[in-house]
Order: sequence, then structure tokens, then C-alpha cells
Amino acid sequence: MRWTRLLLVVLAALLALLQYRLWFGQSGRHAVAALDQQVLKQTRENEGLQQRNDALAAEVEDLKSGEAAVEERARSELGMIKPGETFYRVVEPEGAATEGEDKAEGDAPAGDASDNAP
Repeated sequence: MRWTRLLLVVLAALLALLQYRLWFGQSGRHAVAALDQQVLKQTRENEGLQQRNDALAAEVEDLKSGEAAVEERARSELGMIKPGETFYRVVEPEGAATEGEDKAEGDAPAGDASDNAP
């Protein structure tokens, strides 16, 4: 009878130790849940970066394939015009600008025209 009680106590202690390691140990349930959260976060970040990469790849392909994309970029970013075109800049009075519009500093006054292509 004495040995069975001792054996029962030892087995209960072993079970308690194994349960503790399962729930709170280095590779326990909490650690696995934390790793699952990290994997989920990294997956979302990777999807966003993949979309960005796809957009950049499409832009590169557009720039390689034709002059239309290059022309659009030159017009919008560099302010270039074609030979023979006349450039007009329309400047609204200061009070007429709506909230949220960007005002460029140093804009030429309304009616300035340029026939020269840069």
C-alpha cells in the first residue's frame, strides 16, 4: 500500500511537471501562439510588399515598352513640353484655393507662355 501511494505521488508530480512545460515552457502553447502571430504579421507585410513590387514591375515594363509612359513622366515630373506646344499656367487668386490643395511657391503669373521646349 505504501509503495502504491509513493508511485501515485511520483506519477502525479511527473504529470504536473509535463503539464507545466506544455503550457508555460519555452516551446509551450504561449510560445507557439506568439510565433503564429508573428507569422501572420509577416505574411501580411509580405503581401503588401509583393503588391508594391508588382506595381513597380508594371511601371518598369511601361517605361521599357513605350514612349507614352516616358512622355507622361517627363510632362508631370519635369514639366517638359513638346516642340511647338504652348505652355499655359493658370493661377487662381489666393482666396479661391480650396482647402487641401497644394500651392506651389514661385509659380509664374497667369498668362505666361513659353514656346521653348526644354
